[in-house]
Amino acid sequence: MKKIAVAGVLLALAGCAQVDNYQEVVKHPAPADLTGYWQSKGPQSKMVSPEAIATLVVTKDGDTLDCRQWQRVVAVPGKVMMRSGDFYNVTRKLDIYALEHEGSRLEYDGMELQRVDRPTVECATYLTKHPLESTLP
Repeated sequence: MKKIAVAGVLLALAGCAQVDNYQEVVKHPAPADLTGYWQSKGPQSKMVSPEAIATLVVTKDGDTLDCRQWQRVVAVPGKVMMRSGDFYNVTRKLDIYALEHEGSRLEYDGMELQRVDRPTVECATYLTKHPLESTLP
């Protein structure tokens, strides 16, 4: 029993973000320099193929869309969460990814994304059929 308690304390001290219920996550407005469209450029080691593309859409109200494509489109809505001064994307699948950005570069899920003017055609088509709760950037 002590081992479990100690492990819990260590996880809490390590700053691990854990979410058990998506509906209970408080959506945080995204800072202006984080809103917009972000996309992978070139091969990424975290992607299944060098041809795969990752797109992240972040609205000013804090809604997100993690859209990844290779042979098909996998799009997962989410929301921006703030914890201890850091921003995270929490998806409806309860995946939590840190949003670390500097200028036009964003580190996300072990990938490097760059700011772009619009999402890929495939992700834009998904957004047309499944709009986010708040307006797009």
